[in-house]
Amino acid sequence: MIFKKALFVFMVLVSAIVKGQDKTIEIGLVTDNDLYTSSKNDMYYTNGLEVFYRYLAKNKSNKIHKIISEFRIGQHIYNPRSIKSESIEKNDRPFAGYLFAGAGKTFFYQNESVIKVSFQLGFIGSNSFAEETQRGFHYFFNYESVEGWKNQIRNTIVIQSHFLFSKKIFSEQDTPVIDFYSQTKTDLGMAFTGISTGFLTRIGFKKLVPIYNSNFYGASVDKDSRQIRSEFYFYILPSINYQLYDATIQGSLFNNDSPVTYDLIPFRFNGEAGLKYRKNNLNLSYAFVYRGKELKHDVNTGYFYGSIGISYLFK
Repeated sequence: MIFKKALFVFMVLVSAIVKGQDKTIEIGLVTDNDLYTSSKNDMYYTNGLEVFYRYLAKNKSNKIHKIISEFRIGQHIYNPRSIKSESIEKNDRPFAGYLFAGAGKTFFYQNESVIKVSFQLGFIGSNSFAEETQRGFHYFFNYESVEGWKNQIRNTIVIQSHFLFSKKIFSEQDTPVIDFYSQTKTDLGMAFTGISTGFLTRIGFKKLVPIYNSNFYGASVDKDSRQIRSEFYFYILPSINYQLYDATIQGSLFNNDSPVTYDLIPFRFNGEAGLKYRKNNLNLSYAFVYRGKELKHDVNTGYFYGSIGISYLFK
């Protein structure tokens, strides 16, 4: 109920901000869950839901193909491997929730480079309503009850920033159905601080759309309706992550009140592969996401989950 109210307020605010702008807009959601990869895989990053609203911003630069503004709200839920015990000793990862609202802009350059900047404000802890969401979900689908949320990371307010830079590489190796990009992501804030760098490869089942019109970084919206076209491709994105701080594992920067916390393993290998599809105004995607072992605990391991995205373009 709380999340539904927050979503309603979010959409009202966004509608007021963009009122009167005759721009193409995109509304969609992304849902993450480990059950999207295996019915037996239920641990660590167990569920996520994000709703977003994108629209074209003003662009006065000849070097930039388009600028897209975005508003987003979301909730992420984290569990240990076992959710059937309140025993701290069996928590190989803290229970934690992250509820946030954010805004950002993405700059798509004519040379197919991409810069994305976003900021978030939210809560980690009981104010994220992660416990209520998970208990309600398990009750609705008649899953096993969840024990242990009393040991969750304690409340902390979050101010968070995210930066992404992507650059086209190996252009001489490109064909109409394959291209390559380097990608660097930096997180800085009170929830997460770290940097990841990797390489993106898109392999099209038909001719690839330039990245500044593709749905990969959310560039589907465009003033010219003739730019709305179909695309269907497979992608793979391996990366190396160096993580300095993670409040869902280490607790707040400002106190040590959380009953279960762990030290990080700073260097990890992450991987993502999936399919993205677009036909006229509809965008669909599925990704298999792997995350390397994140913390120092004998039982804790790397993990994986699935991510499903759907959005629709309006004129």
